[in-house]
Amino acid sequence: MNLLAIETATESCSAALLVGDRLLERSELAPRRHAELLLPMCEALLAEAGLARSALDALAVGCGPGAFTGVRLAISAAQGIALALDLPVVPVSSLAALAMQAPRNGADVLAVIDARMGEVYSGAFRRGADDLVVALGEESVGAAAALSLPAAPAWNVIGSGWATYADALAARLPAAPAWADGARYPQAADVARLAAPTARAGRGVAAEFALPVYLRDKVALTLAEQRERR
Repeated sequence: MNLLAIETATESCSAALLVGDRLLERSELAPRRHAELLLPMCEALLAEAGLARSALDALAVGCGPGAFTGVRLAISAAQGIALALDLPVVPVSSLAALAMQAPRNGADVLAVIDARMGEVYSGAFRRGADDLVVALGEESVGAAAALSLPAAPAWNVIGSGWATYADALAARLPAAPAWADGARYPQAADVARLAAPTARAGRGVAAEFALPVYLRDKVALTLAEQRERR
């Protein structure tokens, strides 16, 4: 299985190439430079592996939620490459990819991405027997102070939402986090890990069905809403 994965839903731009059991990756924290960096990263990975584009079997893409422009870029790039090479695509939750970075300490994982406007994109996950994370419910967007979580004795918390809203999120947990890191972003390497079983089983989708996940349509507060939040 030769699988190319891309992830640009947040400030981090990354690409990864899974060649059999070998995983190569490129990642750079570069807000507003994703469009400039993404395709050269993909070409560099293929060159490092000595692999032609025609040797790819599937694509994987972090489909969001996250920054609107970043999510659109990843989906557009995945669709373009997939159409050009006639490849299936495996969409992967950017929150699930983020949750993959949490430590294996027995605690469940709360992945939170800063959604601006006082809100977070959030998802709760549990690591399975295959070491991949599994969602414990629907992903959501909403105020950090109103976050609803499934019952769990302990939580790891990861993502930029923690860096911005740690106090509000901590108040929603049953106890202090077992571990927390607000300086982590979804990575293409984890998108590849999560997508690999689906790709190997031949369950990818056609390019036109690889769709972005925004969770909300609104990207800014009106002036009246801004005044209400002051």
